[in-house]
Amino acid sequence: MIQPVRWSDGVLELLDQTLLPNREVWLSLVRWEDVADAIRRLAVRGAPAIGIAAAYALVLALGDVRDHQEADQRLSEASRGLSQARPTAVNLFWAIGRMNEVWNAHAGQALPDAQAALLAEAARIHDEDVEGNLRIGAHGAELLPAGCSLLTICNTGGLATGGYGTALGVVRSAWERGKLEVTYLCETRPLLQGARLNAWELLKDRIPYRLLVDGAAGALLRAGKVHAVLVGADRIAANGDTANKIGSYTLACLASRHGVPFYVVAPLSTVDKDTPSGDRIPIEERDAHEVLAPLGCPAAPEGTDAWNPAFDVTPAELITAIITEWGVLRPPYETSIAEALA
Repeated sequence: MIQPVRWSDGVLELLDQTLLPNREVWLSLVRWEDVADAIRRLAVRGAPAIGIAAAYALVLALGDVRDHQEADQRLSEASRGLSQARPTAVNLFWAIGRMNEVWNAHAGQALPDAQAALLAEAARIHDEDVEGNLRIGAHGAELLPAGCSLLTICNTGGLATGGYGTALGVVRSAWERGKLEVTYLCETRPLLQGARLNAWELLKDRIPYRLLVDGAAGALLRAGKVHAVLVGADRIAANGDTANKIGSYTLACLASRHGVPFYVVAPLSTVDKDTPSGDRIPIEERDAHEVLAPLGCPAAPEGTDAWNPAFDVTPAELITAIITEWGVLRPPYETSIAEALA
């Protein structure tokens, strides 16, 4: 199973996804600041994987503290710094909040015991994500017909999670059950997470796929070659509106036009019950250079500017269902999401 995050004797190891598929390089990090930088520059990416990395980063932040007062100060500083690394992915804030709750619950214990509890919680977050992804895959595969062809965008596999994947986990589960014929992968502009990362994962697992430019998705759906569209999520609002990689909203509109189910696939930790709707989700805008010179290759004349939102928001009415580790949520999402969280 592909897992992009590893903990080994006080060192956080991250598979540097900026170098895939050409080179497989592991980063060995011992400072929370370096983890925050890895999150910012997409060395580790995908909402669940970001949350897991941040949890371990808080453990690193307390590695050499001398007393509880210093530990509290360091944990607060690291929590603020990590929270600013990627503003849209709610799993980041969820994991940081969960780690702080555990730390506060062990405030009266000896420092080594409190630190051990924090590390145990980070490992628990990691393990729970992998176990949840396996359940997500099973729930999703049940919705798909035999001999299905699927369409997805961005990378939602083991690289984006603790392991196995969300939307790509459903692809894996469908293949394991003999239901899948082929998966179509949008390249996912401008950083090509579909071409670089999804293709790398599926090639390793020998799961059949075909790559297409993002702009070809409409023609593919119109030709009747897709039975379902699967996307991940970086944040799901309380009403079901979902933020995901830029281009997901376009796929939702196209799927609706052609009568194809559009499934959002994510763990419940991606739900932000405090965000009532999608228009309240902060959308990260990244450096224009990613569009102007993708992967370092100039693609526009010097002096050109670019708008580079990392995400868009798909309204709940375009989402057929939300597939989670606890089951399939259906409209009205205000009700089904609240029941699942409860």
